[in-house]
Amino acid sequence: MNYAINGIILGIVQGISEWLPVSSKTQIMITSIYALHLSFNQAYALGLFLEAGTVLAALIYFRRDVWGILKSLVLRGSRYDYMMLKYVVVITILTGLIGVPLYLTIADSIKGIGIGLPMIALGLILIADSILITFSRLRYMPRKSLSDLRMWEVAVIGVVQGIAALPGVSRSGVTVSAMLLLGLNPEDSFKLSFISMIPAAIGASIVPVLFTKHLFNTLIADINTYTIITAIVIAALISIALIDALIKFARSRHIAALTALLGALAVLSGVLSIITGFG
Repeated sequence: MNYAINGIILGIVQGISEWLPVSSKTQIMITSIYALHLSFNQAYALGLFLEAGTVLAALIYFRRDVWGILKSLVLRGSRYDYMMLKYVVVITILTGLIGVPLYLTIADSIKGIGIGLPMIALGLILIADSILITFSRLRYMPRKSLSDLRMWEVAVIGVVQGIAALPGVSRSGVTVSAMLLLGLNPEDSFKLSFISMIPAAIGASIVPVLFTKHLFNTLIADINTYTIITAIVIAALISIALIDALIKFARSRHIAALTALLGALAVLSGVLSIITGFG
């Protein structure tokens, strides 16, 4: 029974934190260290396992877009499909070029207050942007669609997503925020961010596995497999519901409230990372 309860708790935490501007790594580490009594490194490895649930949810929710991108690979996609393929490829390549070196050379050296500062800075920028939108009577409301994005803007999104390899930085938080600040409308910002997450999350799991295989061996030995499977399933179910809710909220006209909420969550995430020291 405890295995199932632990799996449900971990799945809920992963399913919620992955899609909001809070570091899912931080939340999973806190939960697994205190609930399962794991070591710091084991908690990090568990977070990578649970990425499978959120990737599965994104594949299911955006199955039509993903299928269109796959068709484009064999020259059978629509114009929209080719556009999305181009965006995802550019974003993924730049994410890898930025994220992998950061993970291998810099991430471990960032400690203490440095862990949470990027998210706090991002949150304050978003809150300031929400105030600007409010007092300008929506003059600066993001209105671009995906087809309006220029390649340098797509490149910026890829670079920003790569920076999310740093401890305490939320991948969805920084990518959605970057797109909003570039003028992309909220619905398309969430959509492109979540679709781009799929290859990024897969890559983010593969790189640490290649370099820290022993962590996964000890994790499997210390945690019941049913706990991990339950957590992945729950994370997928929660993720699908939350993605749908965020997309619907993004379609509303409450852009100032949405931006302010994302900013507040980002600040909270940064403060939590500083307090706990977890990234």
